Amino acid sequence: MLDKELIRKVALSSGADDVGFGDLELFDDAPPDMDPRYIFPRAKSIIGMLFRIPRGVQRGIEEGTQFGQYPSLAYGNINEIFAPVVLYEVGKLIEDHGYEAVVYRNTGGRGPVSDMTGEKGSTLTPEEQIEIDAEIDTDKQRSSKKTPLHRNVKSTRPVSPENRAPDLQFHFRIAGVICGLGEIGWSKMFLSPKFGPMVRFAYILTDAPLEPDPMYDGEPLCKRCMACARECPGNCISTDTTKSNKINIGGKLIEWGEIDTWKCFVYYTFPGRKHDPFIPTEVFEENKDGKLAILEKEGVKSGEEETLNVYRTLEGYFPTWMGYNMAKCGGCIGACVNMLEKKGCLKDKFNEPFRTTRKRWEIDR
Repeated sequence: MLDKELIRKVALSSGADDVGFGDLELFDDAPPDMDPRYIFPRAKSIIGMLFRIPRGVQRGIEEGTQFGQYPSLAYGNINEIFAPVVLYEVGKLIEDHGYEAVVYRNTGGRGPVSDMTGEKGSTLTPEEQIEIDAEIDTDKQRSSKKTPLHRNVKSTRPVSPENRAPDLQFHFRIAGVICGLGEIGWSKMFLSPKFGPMVRFAYILTDAPLEPDPMYDGEPLCKRCMACARECPGNCISTDTTKSNKINIGGKLIEWGEIDTWKCFVYYTFPGRKHDPFIPTEVFEENKDGKLAILEKEGVKSGEEETLNVYRTLEGYFPTWMGYNMAKCGGCIGACVNMLEKKGCLKDKFNEPFRTTRKRWEIDR
């Protein structure tokens, strides 16, 4: 007999670090373009599987010595290799019992609306910030003009009047709340009571009738300490509580701060002169044609063009293409892990603290 405890057992033994079961009706207030029931209209349950990011993956960023392991072993390995294997095993279990399993890995938000802003239209992709050929010079077989790769599928359309345009994405962090796996913090990062922000997700939609787990109702994990905002090198996270984002899911208030998503996109890969050891000082000093204004001056408008200016100016100094962009920032994640541990919010305990009394490194230039 298939029940959620059997599913949980198989998911955990296959490699998931936490498993939760959600009520799909809690998506009633979600935007239609982010409602997973359009993907599988007969679905009765959503299964959330959480995968921990080893705390040590953040160590090289924390010490300023190595920056490749977080995007490769945390983002890339979990999204592309490890989580799909677990999805496959759990999906087989469900389908061996006569129910359908729609397995859903993290695809990086290739939908008709931006998972950065929720708006329709072109949005650059943080995971694959490369340039692709737009026009080919047939003699040289080289591009004579290039255009940035966008994450949206811009010309998609619904296949029927009652449907939504593909490729439909749903909000992984809200789904994590619905599955009882934790809460969303002020920085919009998902916080697990076991692992804090060091997590990734995968999901299964199924027509198996499974009793949902209660949403997390323990001691709030996010204390609104604003450490994430203070340690963001780009000041991308607002501390203004009057401008927070609020949604209500099944009577549970979910809230996070206002975030400059374009600026966050830039600083994630190129965090400025004080936190980017790969860029020569003279490049910042020259700020050729004002292309680095978003990094060098306060209050500069942020948007797609400003983002492209930075990438086109700096990407030659360090290879960004690893399938996932290099994470050189680490500001909000490191700050959050540090504060959650100091405040005793996490169930998992380490012998030594993530951060000692010293402040995070900063280049004096």
